[in-house]
Amino acid sequence: MPNATPPDDLPPQATPPAGDPDAVTYRLRRDSAGRVRRIWRAIVARRWARWLALGVLGLGLAYAVVWVAFVRTLPSADKLLTYQPPLPTMVRGNDGEIVSSYARERRVQLRFVDFPPTLIGAFLSAEDKSFFSHHGVDVTGLAGAAVDYVTKLGTGARSRGGSTITQQVAKNLLIGNEYSFGRKIKEMILALRIESLLTKQQILELYLNEIALGRQSFGVQAASRAYFDKDVGDLKLHEAAFLAILPKAPEDYGRTKSAGKAMIRRNWVLDQMVKNGYASRGDADAAKAQPLGLVQRHSDNYTSDAGYFLEEVRRQLIGQFGENAETGPNSVYAGGLWVRTSLDAKLQTAAQDSLRAGLLRYASGRGWHGPIATVDPAHWQGELIGSNIAIKYLDWRVGVILDRAGSAGQIGFADGSTGQVAGLADAVRPGDVVAVAPNGGDWALRIVPEVSGGMVVQDPESGRVLAMQGGFDSRLGSFNRATQANRQPGSAIKPFVYATALDNGMTPASIVLDGTFCVYQGAALGQKCFKNFGDEGGGGSHTMRWGLEQSRNLMTVRIANDIGMDKVVRTIKGAGIGDYPAYLSMALGAGDTTVSRMVNAYGALADHGRLHDQTLIDFVQDRNGKVIWRADKRGCDTCNMAQWDGKPMPRFKPTGRQALDARTAYQVVHMLEGVVVRGTAASLADLKLPLFGKTGTTTGPTNVWFVGGSRQIIAGIYLGYDQPRSLGGYAQGGRIAAPVFKQFVLATRDRWHTTPFVVPEGVRLAKIDRVSGKHVFEGTPDDRDPKAAIIWEAFKPDSEPRRTSRDLQVSTREAVLEAIRQAYAARYGAAAAAGGDGEDTGDVQGGVY
Repeated sequence: MPNATPPDDLPPQATPPAGDPDAVTYRLRRDSAGRVRRIWRAIVARRWARWLALGVLGLGLAYAVVWVAFVRTLPSADKLLTYQPPLPTMVRGNDGEIVSSYARERRVQLRFVDFPPTLIGAFLSAEDKSFFSHHGVDVTGLAGAAVDYVTKLGTGARSRGGSTITQQVAKNLLIGNEYSFGRKIKEMILALRIESLLTKQQILELYLNEIALGRQSFGVQAASRAYFDKDVGDLKLHEAAFLAILPKAPEDYGRTKSAGKAMIRRNWVLDQMVKNGYASRGDADAAKAQPLGLVQRHSDNYTSDAGYFLEEVRRQLIGQFGENAETGPNSVYAGGLWVRTSLDAKLQTAAQDSLRAGLLRYASGRGWHGPIATVDPAHWQGELIGSNIAIKYLDWRVGVILDRAGSAGQIGFADGSTGQVAGLADAVRPGDVVAVAPNGGDWALRIVPEVSGGMVVQDPESGRVLAMQGGFDSRLGSFNRATQANRQPGSAIKPFVYATALDNGMTPASIVLDGTFCVYQGAALGQKCFKNFGDEGGGGSHTMRWGLEQSRNLMTVRIANDIGMDKVVRTIKGAGIGDYPAYLSMALGAGDTTVSRMVNAYGALADHGRLHDQTLIDFVQDRNGKVIWRADKRGCDTCNMAQWDGKPMPRFKPTGRQALDARTAYQVVHMLEGVVVRGTAASLADLKLPLFGKTGTTTGPTNVWFVGGSRQIIAGIYLGYDQPRSLGGYAQGGRIAAPVFKQFVLATRDRWHTTPFVVPEGVRLAKIDRVSGKHVFEGTPDDRDPKAAIIWEAFKPDSEPRRTSRDLQVSTREAVLEAIRQAYAARYGAAAAAGGDGEDTGDVQGGVY
């Protein structure tokens, strides 16, 4: 080392003159410089001191290098104090039961007290036996890891060991899994910081909740479900030991081919548990004798099979909160949301079964129409798994035809198993994805209907969707025909045409001609003449009620033309069905709409004209239970008063908006009850319930419909091909769609009440002759009898047929007869007017009445 010394004196020019105020400061600086010189000379004079100085300088330089290379860029360990793991969204039905979850990873958060001691002991024995004694870094384990690292340099093999549980928490949650010496340094530094911030219990809780354990499982609870289909509290000793081996090779030990290796590692963990005092030797030996006992595939057994409904909920949640953590703290796949939906499990099951039965009835006997999908036979298993195609109906399964000989062949399933299938259609080829069912020891081909459809069930008083089925099975494809398929509703639109007529001066008893109706459409299109269903002509004049009950096209277009199509399409738009041009064909259902919108519009009819926003989600809570979104946004400031103030109970305002006159809505519903009693949906009459509804059949016929229900439940169904084509000449809404609704009602009979529809204020019920629409006095109306001559009819004030007394009727009759006699007398003389024995007069009376 050079013998350089600091200068003995300060520069002469720095010396202040005597008496200068800075003289004291000067002397202090000079004395300090003298002390520095003496210390420096002592260091230089002694070798140990020189080495000590060099050591301190080296440590300082080393710290500077470590700080620049590692510490400077380390994330703050304080993040763990407020760490919120990515959690799946849990979905509940309207009864509070969990019906599904939205997750790309299996995650369940538990508190430290929820982890059984046996499980904790297994993980400590396998991963970090000195966890409770070290301060984040295990020096002994680190030394062994360093030796392993050096011996494997250049071999390409990855060294193992050396990381404590605290270091693994730092790696998993803060810095990632990069394989490098630098990452190990960062891991150690962060482990020391974590130990100064968190208790050992908090660190273990983070670790056991976040560790990756294979099968898309993060945390011991999710892994326990994935490998054993049980909760951690129910694990046996050998099962807890198995979970503890997974951090070393999470995607390997759970495979069938690695069962032997997993057994050896598990038994080693059991021995370590005995050594560390977490298990007795006898218990460990008994556990060693147990097989691994892994379940092949765990599927969540939720209370309802509602794929279409839940997919629609998922779409809405993503639109509202985002999909991933990057899109916000309450995202669907990371936010840990709790979602309460309006799904009714019983109604959902009934809707699914009813629609499937209707599709199968129509498709029965139609033969093979093609595969569900096709895959490459050489890579069939991977492509089948990747397609996510499956089916959950009876004992059916989806598989791939691998080869065939004659009418038999071999089929492969997603789990790798194979079998023999018989009765193959001639067009079936290897690579076809098909549905099969057990047939003795083999499999038999099953045909998924090519025809499809959608069904929605809704509460008319709130707009809450109670059930939704968008096809045969959501596992066959995510296209939801209940909300995404735009179809012509046909005659199901007619109630809103008649509602427009009722708003414009007509009544259910108004007489309308059911006769030829033609309109001139201009030089290019010429004249268009409308016809009734089946190309039927007219049938004379009838009441408007009869026209709706029998779904007469000619009466409907005549009414629409007389009141104005601009008013009709305005009513249809106001009901939320669609925005259509003012063409007469729209009055017969030529405009596209969805089952969902039609059901909501019929709900407005049932709720006295109030149209509600259709909802599937009631409210959403964040991971802490705070409600962050609610469908019902009505406020009630006085609902949670500490004490009653003596004033009337607070009442919520009604939801929705008044889309139709309440009186008009009831009149339409009252007429639509006749559709069920004696009209196109008469097949439902034997249910003996107060139901209303309307069938629909479009040109072709390509689509068949039924929409209707009660005061409490509205349901709508359509059936048709995805690429519209004729269903066959016999296809009608009353024959194909109405039976689906009937099966649904029978399956849920306890949910249907016998309470009739409530008559709103401003509606008067009058006895009328059902055929003529005239007001009558004798007899008792019977709205449930399809052949009743007298029924109750609903009228707005001053619109019912003129009421007259019996005496007035008799006097009017005599006046008419007297006028006839006088006319006869003037033409034929007094003798003819007298009528002789009365024969001629009787004939004349018969012509009048």
